Amino acid sequence: MGSTTEQVSADFVSVVLVDDSSAIRGILRRILESDPQIKIIASVSNGEMAVAAAQSKKPDIMILDVEMPIMDGLSALPDILKASPDTKVIMCSSLTEKGASVTLKAMELGAVETIVKPSSALDTGPDSAFQKNLFTLIKSLKTLRPVQGKAPAETAAASLAGVQKKDLVAGEVVSFQLRNDSTAYKGKPRIIAIGSSTGGPQALFQVIRHLKGLDMPIVVTQHMPETFTKTLTEHIQIQTGIPSFEALDEMVLEKGKVYVARGGRHMLFEQRDALTVIRLGDGPSENFCKPAVDPMLRSLIGIYGPKILCVILTGMGQDGLQGARMLVEKGGRVVAQDKQTSVVWGMPGAVATNGLCSAVLPLSEIGPWVRTAAT
Repeated sequence: MGSTTEQVSADFVSVVLVDDSSAIRGILRRILESDPQIKIIASVSNGEMAVAAAQSKKPDIMILDVEMPIMDGLSALPDILKASPDTKVIMCSSLTEKGASVTLKAMELGAVETIVKPSSALDTGPDSAFQKNLFTLIKSLKTLRPVQGKAPAETAAASLAGVQKKDLVAGEVVSFQLRNDSTAYKGKPRIIAIGSSTGGPQALFQVIRHLKGLDMPIVVTQHMPETFTKTLTEHIQIQTGIPSFEALDEMVLEKGKVYVARGGRHMLFEQRDALTVIRLGDGPSENFCKPAVDPMLRSLIGIYGPKILCVILTGMGQDGLQGARMLVEKGGRVVAQDKQTSVVWGMPGAVATNGLCSAVLPLSEIGPWVRTAAT
């Protein structure tokens, strides 16, 4: 390993911790510093100090508390991103409706993800799910570019035409093979199924607002804990104008409405005569997620066969890959968000690089593409 500053700085993820509780900062520091690839470069107690740290330290990641004295996280966020546009901000929130609402607003302002505030009731020890998820999230955000900047975006024609794509921001070559659609179902889908994770809320708002008035249900699995999914559902309705519901057991799907998987339960479906009914599944997590995209897709395929249009948006991991593969084998279609506009190109990258996609598009073009394919 080289010894220059540039070489060393490339070997770790720099993190700033922001919380008015020294105990919470201590828990996060203990967890993160157990990984040699993560370095805590500052630990501060309020929003004003967070802005100053962003300006002077330019961290890769900032974990930002929602409620703090002097300046809270929501008030500080715009100034943090102005001071250090490349910093990825993760909100640290309690599992309350107020915390969920503020966190969703923070995501609208540019935060990329939320984590649950550590507590005595939450296992944060070595090899805990909290620790593993936090490590994976932080490392996945290291090489990101700002999604809302003015970097060149791929056009739909480019996404549809080529096998190899070059990320013009990071200079990275991204290769994928688009699916040969000659055997795909070309008729009108009966349902639209969307999967998303890290960076998903903003992506969902942007895609779903183009789908108003379509005469088919829209079902969404976004990786989020309970309470947060209820708030997300409310924000989808406000942002898109489409009637939106958090999934409930025995709820009947209706055309032109959005149904969001409930945190902590898989969203499954049953067919009863001409009706499709939601069933909340309490089975094990899949792809370390609950709700997960794969069980949603498997359940839909049993009812709708190829007449499903699947959208995979920004997210960490590979949830949705197996379900998308099953759908494509049945003749259904999948569209994915491109790398350049994804906060994390894990989920969409998995379906793209496995040759399952009819199109791989910038976020701004996915909604119009889906609307055209669904009419």
